[in-house]
Amino acid sequence: MPRVKVARKSTAIDMTAMCDVAFLLLTFFILTAKPKVEDPSKAEVPASIKEVTIPDDNVLTISVGKQNKMFLSFSGTDVRAETLKSMGEKYKVDFTPAEINRFSNTEVFGVPMSQLKQFLGTPTSDLKSFEQRGIPADTTVSNELSDWILTARKADKGLHNQDYHIAIKGDRQEQYPAINTVIAILGHQKQFKFDLITSLKAAPKK
Repeated sequence: MPRVKVARKSTAIDMTAMCDVAFLLLTFFILTAKPKVEDPSKAEVPASIKEVTIPDDNVLTISVGKQNKMFLSFSGTDVRAETLKSMGEKYKVDFTPAEINRFSNTEVFGVPMSQLKQFLGTPTSDLKSFEQRGIPADTTVSNELSDWILTARKADKGLHNQDYHIAIKGDRQEQYPAINTVIAILGHQKQFKFDLITSLKAAPKK
């Protein structure tokens, strides 16, 4: 008796669900990705053979750029907004809600208080050409850097009940006294634990 042949039918795969998942994943990565922020300090960090990862969140970074210019970066939009309000009260500078919102979204800055309103009023497209003179850190005249660090730490403790992980980023061509100034400021605030940001040195060729 001859064997009955079953007619072959082409299989069809519904890709609708797969496309939905792919677009959902793409949307998720786009919304959660952090844009790369250009470092205005232009600091070229020294190389090191040891690699220690600095946490992504709750970090306060002090950068020493060219000509010993001081820059500051600390995480948390709510902390940045509260810090600016407190600094405004201390230095008798009134900031508008728009300026506070702009500062809360500014990840790194290096201007004195007298120049901050001008900095916050500059369009984003013109910030690259805006000359940031650095945050004053002269203990004999005005130590705004110390006030910024202390005020940011207080705001972080008040809002999140935690203290910042502190890191120092210094240009490799600058002299030690500039870095020592930052270390002295942290020492006055009883902060003796911090990281020095470096790049990873390539292994020697054998």
